[in-house]
Amino acid sequence: MARIAGTNIPTEKRLEVSLTYVYGVGLKTSQKILKNLNIDPNQRVKDVSESDLTKIREYIDKNLIVEADLSRIVSGNVKRLKEIKAYRGLRHSAGLPSRGQRTKTNARTKRGRKVTVGSGRKKSAAKT
Repeated sequence: MARIAGTNIPTEKRLEVSLTYVYGVGLKTSQKILKNLNIDPNQRVKDVSESDLTKIREYIDKNLIVEADLSRIVSGNVKRLKEIKAYRGLRHSAGLPSRGQRTKTNARTKRGRKVTVGSGRKKSAAKT
């Protein structure tokens, strides 16, 4: 199993897809890395030579912020927004969408399971 930036990447997948398992590297970034290093993106990780893997590791270490460093930066940014009481920070604190999405009907993953209010009410006693 190949290890890049502290992450085990799958050996049976294509190289450009396997690189996306590293936090902070998406498909476009992995394609850019392989293009700059002149490595075929369609070969499987198990078929890549050790020298090519070393080149990829060095490129990522020099040019990209990935894994723990990136997550530390992102969490620091969110923490700063919360501290200055910015609108986005308040939305993060409340666990709601922070980019303007509607929440009246959607946002179930953020708001949790639907809880119906008011339908379980018993009928009041009839007037006499």
